[in-house]
Amino acid sequence: MSTATTLLSPVKLGRYELPNRLVMAPLTRNRVGAGNVPHELNAVYYAQRSTAGLIITEATQISPQGVGYPATPGIHSPEQVEGWKLVTKAVHDRGGCVFLQLWHVGRISHPSLQPNGELPVAPSAIAPEGMATTYDGEKPFVTPRALDIKEIPSIVEDYRQAAKNALEAGFDGVEIHAANGYLVDQFLRDGSNQRTDRYGGSIENRARFLFDIVEVVTSVWGSDRVGIRLSPSGTFNSMSDSDPQALFSYVVGQLDRHHLAYVHIVEPRIDNGAPAGQNLTTSFFRSVYSGTLISAGGHDKESGEVTLANGEADLIAYGRWYISNPDLPERFAANADLNPYDRSTFYGGNEKGYTDYPAMTQTA
Repeated sequence: MSTATTLLSPVKLGRYELPNRLVMAPLTRNRVGAGNVPHELNAVYYAQRSTAGLIITEATQISPQGVGYPATPGIHSPEQVEGWKLVTKAVHDRGGCVFLQLWHVGRISHPSLQPNGELPVAPSAIAPEGMATTYDGEKPFVTPRALDIKEIPSIVEDYRQAAKNALEAGFDGVEIHAANGYLVDQFLRDGSNQRTDRYGGSIENRARFLFDIVEVVTSVWGSDRVGIRLSPSGTFNSMSDSDPQALFSYVVGQLDRHHLAYVHIVEPRIDNGAPAGQNLTTSFFRSVYSGTLISAGGHDKESGEVTLANGEADLIAYGRWYISNPDLPERFAANADLNPYDRSTFYGGNEKGYTDYPAMTQTA
């Protein structure tokens, strides 16, 4: 019997034995109900994709202050916890494993999305370029308010409470969203963090907020049920750093000491603006991280298999192909054609482009 590592081979992830190495990537779909509460349609969507080795939910805000987009879910109210219970039950009833992604957008918000119309918060009062997505269409980003150092512990506490709420909602684990230019990433990078206190300046100081969060979230879940997502080469949401290789080598090296379920890396090729030679891939981090690595980066079946065969990662995350192919592992196993995805239905709307993509058995 072959022991080769392939997409369809089993893998141990923390305390879980997964049937395959396909991960449903976190995918914002802007389809939750009033009060940012998940509902039955969301449960159907995730249940349809429950043959993934692991599902990571769409990014889910830890507090009202963490909101950055319309119709995105939260995990800070009792109603949201109840809504998520519909999802976790639906996935578990089909034998799936599902982690919740914990999110605070920081400056990638707008006063119209904030409690009492307040300014979004960030490590420093530096506005990102581009437009915020609001309920009234796109509006220019505003200059955020720099967090007072006395406020930071309360945000860390929001992460702890959100982690506890996710446990109550029946998830199998959580992923800390530290990628794509949102609040944790804003603290990490010196292009967005120009603080002069213990949360700014040196790499160790800029990483302090992340490790404060890791500490409280693992205190709730245990380290083997906590993952983290990083985008070391990312330029999305106006992100930059003077020495990303040094920064993320330190961060990933320190994470290695925490024995997490996994580190989830957004590969450079997903960020078209990544500077030449900035080769911060999963294979680069193999030298500083001894645990499980997930690679996300526009993979197809072939590139996923090659990445695993080369030992560069242990699991492969798929986004767009999971949107359009709820039975992606079965299609890969059968070498079947994939449903094409429709970008126009990625964000917002109803069943169309969400729960109406057919499985192979429906198209046969």
